[in-house]
Amino acid sequence: MMPFRAVALTAALGIGAAALMVAGYRLICPTGVCRALALDTAGLVLLHDWRNHRLDAGFTALTWLGSLFVLLPAALLLAWRHGWRTRSPAAAFVPLALLGAAVFAHLAKIAAERPRPDMFPALVAMPLDASFPSAHAMQVTAFTCACLLPPGARPGLGAALAGSLLIASVGVSRVYLQVHYPSDVAFGMAAAILWVLALRRLPVWREDIR
Repeated sequence: MMPFRAVALTAALGIGAAALMVAGYRLICPTGVCRALALDTAGLVLLHDWRNHRLDAGFTALTWLGSLFVLLPAALLLAWRHGWRTRSPAAAFVPLALLGAAVFAHLAKIAAERPRPDMFPALVAMPLDASFPSAHAMQVTAFTCACLLPPGARPGLGAALAGSLLIASVGVSRVYLQVHYPSDVAFGMAAAILWVLALRRLPVWREDIR
């Protein structure tokens, strides 16, 4: 059995992820009607002012690194390679982290129903679902953190920096393309980190840590 303190910390991380979503919703939709925060407006204007053809093409391509169409096959491939080598339950860690974040994001979207930004024309087809939180940001954060922090392991500095750059780049791409507010991205990333940390502490992985 897990010690009480370990159970409490795991629960606190999971509850913290949900609490972040609630806090974000209350911040952006205080009366039930969603608004753009000053930081949201500033971020959208700033990245719109950066626009050029090279950045348009680069961010349009880069944003796919937060899509399930890219991340899910990658997660399943990693699970297959890990499972084939080790026959370990930990092989499921990355896919579970990714799929959990995706479900979490879309449930929050249904609850929040925040409209998409409309200050400037979007540079890609505007997604039909709600804006808060950014599913791309949550998914790439969960995938990357799960790859960097499998149960019982710690990432090297180089890997951590590369992963952070990937997460930040996808997050910026969502705002640059004018399909998300900065707050959608920030709350999504933070919640995904807590979700992965909570998942990582579950006792199902303990056999692999020994």
